[in-house]
Amino acid sequence: MSAEPLPAAEGSCAGGLRRVARVVLLDPRDRILLLHGHEPDDPADDWWFTPGGGVEGEETREQAALRELAEETGITEVELGPVLWRRRCSFPFAGRRWDQDEWYYLARTSQTVTAATALTELERRSVAGARWWTCPELARAHETVYPTRLAELLRTLLDEGPPAGPVTLDTEIVQ
Repeated sequence: MSAEPLPAAEGSCAGGLRRVARVVLLDPRDRILLLHGHEPDDPADDWWFTPGGGVEGEETREQAALRELAEETGITEVELGPVLWRRRCSFPFAGRRWDQDEWYYLARTSQTVTAATALTELERRSVAGARWWTCPELARAHETVYPTRLAELLRTLLDEGPPAGPVTLDTEIVQ
């Protein structure tokens, strides 16, 4: 979740939103990979989320998606597909508020072993691991998952394939 404080211009766009690329990574069995995160000083305040993070410097969102995926999971053998969804979100994390413009890319891989290879100091304190989820497991989950409609979105993706163009999700504001 690369939620390290960034210099004002880095990873930001108009309106002060942090530009973020996330990956909806599916394996050959259509399982989705989610990371297990928590507040750095309170492991009980936890959630699941897709790999990804902020765009750095001049890189494209596609480059950011692949870089973040490699850093957070060690997975580099991927076919990056289209942008599925876009969402704006705002949430408290590590003592500050994060306002983000997130793009979710579809990706496929046959590489299912994960190993975080380049976590930031903040990520080392706040990411507890990764897990592959089936769509039914995700639908039954009692844990917090972001985006909050991920089980429904994944079911639609698996049933209908990628949308013709990116779908704009509802803005999520976590207090």
